[in-house]
Amino acid sequence: MDFLQGQSTETMVAVAVAVVAVAAGAAFVLLRSGKTKGCLDPENFKKFKLVEKKQISHNVAKFKFALPSPTSVLGLPIGQHISCRGQDATGEEVIKPYTPTTLDSDLGYFELVIKMYPQGRMSHHFREMQVGDYLSVKGPKGRFKYQVGQVRAFGMLAGGSGITPMFQVARAILENPNDNTKVHLIYANVTYEDILLKEELDNMAKTYPDRFKIYYVLNQPPENWNGGVGFVSKEMIQSHCPAPADDIQILRCGPPPMNKAMAAHLDELKYTKEMQFQF
Repeated sequence: MDFLQGQSTETMVAVAVAVVAVAAGAAFVLLRSGKTKGCLDPENFKKFKLVEKKQISHNVAKFKFALPSPTSVLGLPIGQHISCRGQDATGEEVIKPYTPTTLDSDLGYFELVIKMYPQGRMSHHFREMQVGDYLSVKGPKGRFKYQVGQVRAFGMLAGGSGITPMFQVARAILENPNDNTKVHLIYANVTYEDILLKEELDNMAKTYPDRFKIYYVLNQPPENWNGGVGFVSKEMIQSHCPAPADDIQILRCGPPPMNKAMAAHLDELKYTKEMQFQF
């Protein structure tokens, strides 16, 4: 105690700051090394409490779920998804995959951006959810495995809610100071109002102009629209995605008709099967 009393206020503050910095650094290293235990169980559903529900548009909402503690991580590898269980309008059980828009660097919670369709069975469950309710989740799931530097660049072809795995992968790449991978995203929707995560995507393009490019395509564009019009074409892919090469990969995720059309375009443009991945 005599030692502590003899120290200046400035010295004590400096020591406290140093201790916090070391602790934060250790937590960051553990997180990046994968040694932090995640909350997911690949075999059993676990329940997570809804703590915030924010309506983004007439049929889209952002759901924030709490993890067991403020320092907990979900434990979801980059590019993988979770299975969510709920009940449809008739009370029958329904299970559907979703990709969180958060990463394991977001401690204590995870978020889902959900587009709720009028006849969607799981959409009904999310539409009825209120703050304080619990969602049953199992995972991680998925075939995609990402390692820093595995490719020089990604091309991404997304449609509608298929943006969520692309957003997750792009965010993980861009926020990692040791990752120089470039991302070229084509994002297609019917109308301007259908574009999900637009503010976040535009901020990413502004923050990382040399590493992230985005090209929006609308089937029914508003006046003075300067993006693509109609459906994603071969010409759009040629103009806005990296050319075929052994060190690039094209990811696609969208409605089944779009996925089928994009696969045909990519084949015609000479992208090999190894250069393509469908979520």
